[in-house]
Amino acid sequence: MLPQHLKQIRVLMLNDMENLERTLFRLEQGFELQFRLGPSLQGKQVMVHTNYPLEGQPFERKKFRVLTWNYPSGKEDDSDKFCCLDLKRAGSYEYYFGYGDTDKSGNGYIVVDPVLRVGEDDHVLPLDCVTIQTYLSKCLGRFDGWLDRLCVAKESGYNMIHFTPLQTLGESRSCYSLADQLAFNPEFSPEGQSYSWTELGALVEKLKTEWNILCITDVVYNHTAANSLWLKEHPECGYNLVNSPHLRPAWILDRALWHLTTRVAEGRYKAKGLPADITSESHLNAIHGVLWQDVFPQIKLWEFYQVKVESAVEQFRTQLQNGIKPDHIKTGGKKGLKIIQDPNYRRYGNTVDMDSALETFVPHSSSPQHIEECCGWLRQKLNDLNDEQVHIVHQHQEQASNCMVGNVMYERLAEHGPRLGPVTKKNPLVTRYFTFPYQDMTLEQEMLLLDQPEKTCHFLAHNGWVMGDDPLRNFAEPGSNVYLRRELICWGDSVKLRYGRGPEDCPYLWDHMKKYTEITANYFHGVRLDNCHSTPLHVAEAMLDAARGVRPNLYVIAELFTGSEHIDNVFVNRLGISSLVREAMSAGDSHEEGRLVYRYGGEPVGALVQPSLRPLMPSIAHAMFLDVTHDNECPIQLRSALDALPSSAMVSMACCATGSTRGYDELVPHQISVVKEERFYPKWNPSAAPTSAGEVGLQTGIIAGKLALNRLHQELAAQGFIQVYVDQVDADIVAITRHCPSTHQSVVAVCRTAFWDPKSHQYETNIPPMFIPGKIEEVVLEARTVEKQSQSYKKDDDYINGMPEYTVEIKEHIPLEESTVVKQAGVTSKGRSEFVQEITFQKLTPGSVIAFRVNLDPKAQKMVGVLRYYLSQFSPKYRRGSVAEENPPEALRKPLAQLMSKLTLADLNTLLYRCDAEEQEDGGGCYSIPGWEALKYAGLQGLMSVLANIRPNNDLGHPVCANLRQGDWLIDFVSNRLIHREGPLEQVGQWLAAMFTYLKHIPRYLIPCYFDGILVSTYTTALDAAYKLMSSFVQNGSTFVCHLALGSVQMSGVGRFPALPQLSMKLEDVPYRISPITGQKEQCCVSMAAGLPHFSSGIFRCWGRDTFIALRGLMLLTGRHIEARNIILAFAGTLRHGLIPNLLGEGRCARYNCRDAVWWWLQCIQDYVVQVPDGHEILRCSVTRMYPTDDCEPLTPGEVEQPLYDVIQEALQRHLEGISFRERNAGPKIDMNMRDEGFSVAAKVDPATGFVSGGNRFNCGTWMDKMGESERARNKGMPATPRDGAAVEIVGLSKSAIRWLVELHAKGLFPYDGAKVNRDGKDVFISYAQWNQHIQQTFEACFWVSGTPQDPHEKHPDLVHKKGIYKDSYGASSPWCDYQLRPNFPIAMVVAPELFTGQRAWRALEVAEEKLLGPLGMKTLDPDDMVYCGVYDNALDNDNYHRARGFNYHQGPEWLWPVGFFLRAKLYFAKKLDEETYDKTVTLVKNVLSRHYTHLERSPWKGLPELTNENGQFCPFSCETQAWSMACVLEVLYDL
Repeated sequence: MLPQHLKQIRVLMLNDMENLERTLFRLEQGFELQFRLGPSLQGKQVMVHTNYPLEGQPFERKKFRVLTWNYPSGKEDDSDKFCCLDLKRAGSYEYYFGYGDTDKSGNGYIVVDPVLRVGEDDHVLPLDCVTIQTYLSKCLGRFDGWLDRLCVAKESGYNMIHFTPLQTLGESRSCYSLADQLAFNPEFSPEGQSYSWTELGALVEKLKTEWNILCITDVVYNHTAANSLWLKEHPECGYNLVNSPHLRPAWILDRALWHLTTRVAEGRYKAKGLPADITSESHLNAIHGVLWQDVFPQIKLWEFYQVKVESAVEQFRTQLQNGIKPDHIKTGGKKGLKIIQDPNYRRYGNTVDMDSALETFVPHSSSPQHIEECCGWLRQKLNDLNDEQVHIVHQHQEQASNCMVGNVMYERLAEHGPRLGPVTKKNPLVTRYFTFPYQDMTLEQEMLLLDQPEKTCHFLAHNGWVMGDDPLRNFAEPGSNVYLRRELICWGDSVKLRYGRGPEDCPYLWDHMKKYTEITANYFHGVRLDNCHSTPLHVAEAMLDAARGVRPNLYVIAELFTGSEHIDNVFVNRLGISSLVREAMSAGDSHEEGRLVYRYGGEPVGALVQPSLRPLMPSIAHAMFLDVTHDNECPIQLRSALDALPSSAMVSMACCATGSTRGYDELVPHQISVVKEERFYPKWNPSAAPTSAGEVGLQTGIIAGKLALNRLHQELAAQGFIQVYVDQVDADIVAITRHCPSTHQSVVAVCRTAFWDPKSHQYETNIPPMFIPGKIEEVVLEARTVEKQSQSYKKDDDYINGMPEYTVEIKEHIPLEESTVVKQAGVTSKGRSEFVQEITFQKLTPGSVIAFRVNLDPKAQKMVGVLRYYLSQFSPKYRRGSVAEENPPEALRKPLAQLMSKLTLADLNTLLYRCDAEEQEDGGGCYSIPGWEALKYAGLQGLMSVLANIRPNNDLGHPVCANLRQGDWLIDFVSNRLIHREGPLEQVGQWLAAMFTYLKHIPRYLIPCYFDGILVSTYTTALDAAYKLMSSFVQNGSTFVCHLALGSVQMSGVGRFPALPQLSMKLEDVPYRISPITGQKEQCCVSMAAGLPHFSSGIFRCWGRDTFIALRGLMLLTGRHIEARNIILAFAGTLRHGLIPNLLGEGRCARYNCRDAVWWWLQCIQDYVVQVPDGHEILRCSVTRMYPTDDCEPLTPGEVEQPLYDVIQEALQRHLEGISFRERNAGPKIDMNMRDEGFSVAAKVDPATGFVSGGNRFNCGTWMDKMGESERARNKGMPATPRDGAAVEIVGLSKSAIRWLVELHAKGLFPYDGAKVNRDGKDVFISYAQWNQHIQQTFEACFWVSGTPQDPHEKHPDLVHKKGIYKDSYGASSPWCDYQLRPNFPIAMVVAPELFTGQRAWRALEVAEEKLLGPLGMKTLDPDDMVYCGVYDNALDNDNYHRARGFNYHQGPEWLWPVGFFLRAKLYFAKKLDEETYDKTVTLVKNVLSRHYTHLERSPWKGLPELTNENGQFCPFSCETQAWSMACVLEVLYDL
């Protein structure tokens, strides 16, 4: 087994209700396929079923098994779990998946390529190496002469031969009309000999082992020869008038047309303008006339679809007279007459459904008069319906008439048609659609046969094809009128086979065809499915299953004419087709032919290196690209003889299987008919004269050129030249490059096509020069088709001979100087890395080809080799073509992982992230791509996000790739911003700069590929280094956990100016640096940005509330304990008025205008103590106070220090005493919008309830802090959501803090058990235990909204808008605000679950889920509220008070961070209820989180946004990535 990093793994994301039957997924043997759950399925109990068998088990299409899930992180995490298939066998396999009661909520197919082997050593023949040549088997002559004829394929360089069927042929001698599918054609045996399949098998084996040639043949499932003997014994195998009575009208028309043929042939219509020899338009018009005057009226086909009116009316009358009522169960009580089509299709055989008649025509009474009236209504209706059938059949006959005349026109008048001459019984007016194995008789006599099933079972429908028909529909089955409308282009020698739905419908046919298939698979390496698009899919499926049972690595090819790639995919998927036949002849000019070369294989030159583990991308079917197929028109007739070589060369340069048909290389100037050709192929003789008809050699046609091209094609595929570039040099010249991405060698073929004969078409004489990048090592081949003095072509009677007047002049493997096609080759150097050769041509005549082998110039080749050597430490994909450096530069002597291991997470923030505003502080910025946009980050993630979109589709035209090809600016930007740093980051920058030195010396077209390789290597190494510095929760976590944890690196960094106030000098593990501004030593603690890009730098970077909501998730859970401690203590130093600042402003510009930040800070200290080993030590840590008194100026660090527990005590004491102050510098200087009253801050503990309350209607002290800004809408200075009184989350947070301090005090870890306060002039001691108990007792009484009018606790029953919820606040100045449904109570549930009764909590959470939960966030207000508005637009200024200037910021838009608390609350209370509820909740949680995972993966910021507009829509005013959004989702995963 391959090591994991070398194994090719493809990941298929499953999405609910996704049917991928028409999407093609191709895989190779040895690949691993992983099924993973898309967002719509995460959290559901999904089961994946497949019919891919267990190892050693046979394949059974209908036998499915369930795959088991793997959990890489050891936890049941839906974002990472996968089930997989180790693909070791070729074929087509189905998968489907379902969950719950849904058995199938999505499905699709995978197609695994076969592995072909040739030679005595059984070496692998890659599919792209295949070069195939088709032989019409009947033209090979006797079997003992085959080797001499097949030797032409070997000597022309082909490695696969396609034989048309080798079975006994039918009367028509068509290669595809087989009389006996099981017998080897006896005409291959000379008299006295009898060759069989055994001798053929020996020949095929000889070709494989000695000639390195594989053999395939056709399988024909759709029809059999009309004279097949087994068909006489088993007429049920075809569509006859017994098993398919719906064809009876079409048969009658067919017989009538046959009788018309005999009359026309006898000249009986000459007087009506229709002679036997049809030569003009007027004769065609006469056919229309005869059909409508003589044929259609005589056969009255409409009668087969009509009702016998009087007998139906009589039956109806009898039922009415007998008082019979309709069966309402059958009619459903609905009126409407139903006619039942006669299943035997007899004239007037249709009947009336009497229940529908009785329901529709109801007499007013049972009186005879009313019954007669009712019968009259029915009679009228039936006559109308009969008339309608006449009209419908009339339309069918119009189509039939047009189709017949069109057919006659093609067969007798058209220039390109067969020109059949006069109408005779041998060449009838139109081909017969049915067999008629009896003596001639009159039409009237034939009609009498219709009642004799023993005769009609032998009237069998012929096969053919229908222009523009749905290939997935069987045109001979009931419901199709193809035979009646004469739309079938009919093969009169073949009978269409009728398989039915399965073997039980026609046992003999299924058994017969299965034997045929097994014989074929036993002797041949592959099959071509003839007429594949018309073969019933279930038949072909079953037969190919049988074939693969005999030969597992069966190569299957087919030509499809569905007209739709998606329908092609249905056939490829269901049948496991290995290659679809494509044809260069379908191109109308050289440009289109070049497009086909590009379309059918390979990746673009300079494509980015794909990782071994990557998404499974839909693909197009593997192509078998032929210059011409054996059943199509001859290219020499359609183009010119000179075009054979250049078009062949273009085909040979395609990165797929290629091939041709015998005769093309010999320049046979006509189509070799699969029906009429009876001559033999010439034999091989190396010294054959070009004029010889019975022998061919290298002088014949373009054989010498084709040999060189086939060798080249096989070499390019075998050596990994998988990249393709097609350049249209001028109207006729196409240059095709095949490039090897590991050695960077190219072969460039310049082909001058000759679509028009030079004798009649003027070709351009001035050929533009070509510029070929690199150094031309040799001319691989140059070949010209030349006309020689020779006798002109004469069709031989015995042999299929070609045109002797043309041959190929060819030279192979010559130096450029010896070329006769190239005039001169100049060398130009374009910059330090571009080595370009200019080629001018002298003899690139129409019909010529030249191919150059090109290497990079020696210096660039060395640079690439060294680059690959250094990159091979990251991926073995770079080993091929790598060259070790003797004297590596200093920067590259240490492995990158070693350099990375010295980086801190703060360094990694610089390396990976930093948005534009953060970089600008240092005088830089994010790189901006001219004409496109700026990268999101200056660090590697900025580029990685863009490259991740470029890589899967190789979008080399992307502006970033263009920028890299144009110059070194972006390359230098990446390394220079790191070199300007100090320490380990500088070393990483030097490593990158050294790698980029090599990069700059390779051709520009390769730079995107290697730049991506260097960046991917650096980035993945950096991520590994980051995870190693984090907690085991992250290191052992799922991909989702890891990517969220990177939010910690993204948000936490050190800027040019320290964002945090200074910490006490007594603390250990505080980081220091030399200030870039003062040159002095200073602390450089990590601070946390609230969100990017809006809250990332300057005084707007750090916010108390945001920091402490995000701290547990981003710092504590990720193991960043020291940094968490430093942030807690830095904020502690800024405590003032008993509050923690909202906007930190480095402490000096702090604003103390929020009531909640201090409680979030206390919650974080509690979390720190719980989460961190010996976490209680933080309580004794020294805090250096900036504002030891409310009114002092900021003190210098160290002046006043106290332990953290004293700071905590002060915060609680101040709240118990009551806080009331006016903000410093109140006015527009600190807030342009706030009214004067808003600058007054108040917070206290309500003695009646124990709740912390405060605020007023002019300020907003909680996280819902939008202040009105619009003068026009008159909301300026008015908070949208004041939430004054006791906000529910503050009550929960304060309860959590007090309960915790009571516990700490009991353990002797906190010195205070309460606080002294002055109440009404007296000092009163309030114990924390008392306070804790007080809140516990009053909470539910005050906050629960029962909705019952009699509830004694309900002060405002008239304001209840939603019942069964918890209030958003208690005691608001506008009482109705208390009753608004918002997502804040789940916060209290998580931090203080003891406040809530389980059943009530659950009910409230269910309301919140129904009303507030959005795709990513929680609606900030009940959508039923009259002021709800879910779209936030901060730029909109209008007259709408509730919306202008984003006033509705928290009145509907869906914020992400509350989702974390909501889901955690659901998990907590579900566990308290019962197991079933908990399981359902886990499902919900996973499902919600899957949407976050998807957003995170797709976001170029690699983050979760601050908010979305309603229903998860993008909000352009939101931060693209927000600290608390990432943190709170990470906390849910921790709880899971």
